[in-house]
Amino acid sequence: MEFEKDTKQLFDNIFKEKVEIIYSEITEKELQSAPIQVRELLDRIPNAIKKRVILTEEATLLANTYIKEKVVGKTSREDCLHIALATINNADILVSWNFKHIVNVLRIKGYNSVNTKHGYPTIDIRSPKEIIL
Repeated sequence: MEFEKDTKQLFDNIFKEKVEIIYSEITEKELQSAPIQVRELLDRIPNAIKKRVILTEEATLLANTYIKEKVVGKTSREDCLHIALATINNADILVSWNFKHIVNVLRIKGYNSVNTKHGYPTIDIRSPKEIIL
């Protein structure tokens, strides 16, 4: 698997409590269709370093604004929800392997342009390979 080594190293760092994790019901929903070993990863992360955030109207509106302003299309709504939740909850970095709709320099500029225009902070978006400690 192309991303297995870097993903494993990222989770090794997470389990060593070198980073804090923010996740949401969107993440939980996506994990339902993942292989069992992937679904169990969230449960294995120590509670002290993970924070569950809820999907709010504010996050939904921001996600819809990304689509309205054509950063991505309507089919990327869940990706936009991840980014909006990370933005509103002041995540330092959003980490993803989704190079088409999330970890993409043009998309990142678009998300951050919308964030700035609407009074939100910019967000740093990276692949796990870029943030391995």
